[in-house]
Amino acid sequence: MKLDSPQKESYSKDRISALKAQRLAQEIAFAPVVFQVSRLMIKFGIFRMLDDSKEGLTQAEIVEKSGISKYGVQCLLESSLTIGTVLYKNERYYLAKAGWFLINDAMVKANLDFNHDVNYLGLFNLEESILNGKPEGLKVFGSWPTIYEGLSQLPPEVQQSWFGFDHFYSDNSFDMALDIIFNRNNTKNLLDVGGNTGRFATRCVAYKDNINVTIMDLKGQLEMMRKATAGIEGADRISGHPCNLLDPAEPFPTGFDAIWMSQFLDCFAEEQVVSILSRAAASMQKNTKLFIMETLWDKQKYETASYCLAQTSIYFTAMANGNSKMFHSEDLTRLIGESGLTIEQEYHYLGLGGHSIIQCIKE
Repeated sequence: MKLDSPQKESYSKDRISALKAQRLAQEIAFAPVVFQVSRLMIKFGIFRMLDDSKEGLTQAEIVEKSGISKYGVQCLLESSLTIGTVLYKNERYYLAKAGWFLINDAMVKANLDFNHDVNYLGLFNLEESILNGKPEGLKVFGSWPTIYEGLSQLPPEVQQSWFGFDHFYSDNSFDMALDIIFNRNNTKNLLDVGGNTGRFATRCVAYKDNINVTIMDLKGQLEMMRKATAGIEGADRISGHPCNLLDPAEPFPTGFDAIWMSQFLDCFAEEQVVSILSRAAASMQKNTKLFIMETLWDKQKYETASYCLAQTSIYFTAMANGNSKMFHSEDLTRLIGESGLTIEQEYHYLGLGGHSIIQCIKE
């Protein structure tokens, strides 16, 4: 496995002193406490109060403004002070930089909501998931084999956080993706594989009035898509093709200029990825392009992004399917080759989520 900068510099040697390493070890030990305290400081509006009060607030003022007991406020403030999200001087509390990011960084919000609503309870069963190769944590919501079969039946707040996480990362790359697919390659008829609620499809039909999109997905997802796109201009140019993509005997429909897979292949084990790509290749004509958009953890401008992606892999282990992860670029390249496809062009560092688009053709 090869690593490029900045990951190579970050992961090839210890970056911190022994004292800081000891502190990090304790932060790991108390990580669930740190997470929940910080979440409640956001939910109860205490971080926001401190951000709005440049002169700081006393503990009594926070009690009065929040409506929470003195005991509750004191516990949260003292914990947050030692975490490093608030500061204390002259008997007053102030918002620290980390606290500011917790309430102002949209990516942090998406990650925090996703981890609390979708992952938190199920992560207790991570050990079983790793040993059994199944998403054992998913049983906190239902008995589906993967989260995708149950997505339309999850509690509303869980659905909201799941889609909020998914959409936040993909939406910021859509403009560049539209240019690559429709301008640089003159696509008119697109197959959107795993298109979920039709978010990308609606962007496509709004981009040009001669574009038609077929979404290939599970029946339940297509029902959600039809509800989500109802009444949207251009929805008459969006159709559905129900399919269980895990069935190796299920062929891809033919006759498309391009096939689009956005944040999709990371939902499957390697042998399933080869099966899906091989069937896609079988459906492609000489001039058909296949576009794969993924957040590759080794193709990130900032190490923090690589950190977030590596932790997201654990969601797949415990909650989603038990056998997939965020790709390293070498792994995805190898699987593409095993499927009878050739990489024609690569685009990296797209959008806030550090997406890559891999443009493939049939050998």
